[in-house]
Amino acid sequence: MGNSGLKQHYDTASKTGVLQLAEYKLKEIPIEALQLSDTLRSLDLSKNRLTSLPNDICKFKLLKQLKLDANKIESLPNSMSDMRKLEMLNVSNNLITCLPETFAKLNNLKQVYLNHNRLKLFPEQLLGLHNLEVLEISDNKITEVPTGMSELYVTELNLSQNEISVLSEDLYRAPRLKILRLEENCLSLDAISPSLLRDSKIHTINLDGNLFEPKQLASVEGYNEYTERYTAMKKKMF
Repeated sequence: MGNSGLKQHYDTASKTGVLQLAEYKLKEIPIEALQLSDTLRSLDLSKNRLTSLPNDICKFKLLKQLKLDANKIESLPNSMSDMRKLEMLNVSNNLITCLPETFAKLNNLKQVYLNHNRLKLFPEQLLGLHNLEVLEISDNKITEVPTGMSELYVTELNLSQNEISVLSEDLYRAPRLKILRLEENCLSLDAISPSLLRDSKIHTINLDGNLFEPKQLASVEGYNEYTERYTAMKKKMF
């Protein structure tokens, strides 16, 4: 690949299972990296010049962490669904417009970072993933949160800096959701349902930069129940 300076990285990775290839101006995944597919647990390819991923990426069946942020990737291959041990995927700061349907098979995912991409739809492929804890989708082009949120198992959801004007009626049914970030969207006060404040497990909801003043939230039914959860959370912290 014309970059002999990377040889030490491969030698080390063969022993540690960790390969760091950030900021090497790579336009494709090196063959040497693929040859370590039976060894690697963590692969960092961030801040390169990748525009796509090969189907062969599915060979990394033991990989738990994959960092691809700050590239120029437009889409992800269906074959990634074979990476069943994957726990953390960072594809932020790319050009991705949607996720493959096969992502629904990645049952071990715990953290997914999709911020600063070109998503127009909420990634419903991630619904039903019981181990998912953090979903970061800020700075995209999403316009609504669809129904089906009772299958969203995250504790933290970041949807800030999108174009959201509609929240699904069942968002309050997300079974573990505690932190919801919705700054800088297109939400009116009417979009915040009483059930979201009253019946959810959310203790922190951020709404700055929408079509109403955050203090107006106090007029929505269920606000008292929400503040009780927030206060209880604060007490646990101190």
